[in-house]
Amino acid sequence: MTALSPIPLLRLDPGIPMPARAHHGDAGVDLCTTEDVILEPGERVLVGTGVAVALPVGTVGLIHPRSGLAAKTGLSVVNTPGTVDAGYRGEIKVCLINHDLRTPIELRRGDRIAQLLVQRVELVDFVEVETLDETARGAGGYGSSGGHASLAEAGQAAAKEA
Repeated sequence: MTALSPIPLLRLDPGIPMPARAHHGDAGVDLCTTEDVILEPGERVLVGTGVAVALPVGTVGLIHPRSGLAAKTGLSVVNTPGTVDAGYRGEIKVCLINHDLRTPIELRRGDRIAQLLVQRVELVDFVEVETLDETARGAGGYGSSGGHASLAEAGQAAAKEA
């Protein structure tokens, strides 16, 4: 696989650090907030990052939470992962949520709030059909593969009702 060329990035707020990897070889670059904000428990807020990018067709930007912030404070990204399409040229914004039930989260301008990963994607076409081929899984969806006691109990209860 060939490496991607460097991706054009426009700094919309020169006072905010450039997106950067915390360590050599990290998959994502850290994105920072452009504003001071306090997220009350359960609150959501859309914050700017001060950057826009020109992703090449055939790639996508995925915005993920920073694992340390999620584990220590409950800060996460609402629509994980957030999607930055190749044709989008506006400021990358992140919809954050405070999952902690008791403690507000205070963010300061320049704080690292999320990470951006750029990945190649397959741009497929779809064709409408009358039926789909059969598989062992079939239409089994949420919880169909088991692995948790409460899923087994729910399945047994549903079977009794049927």
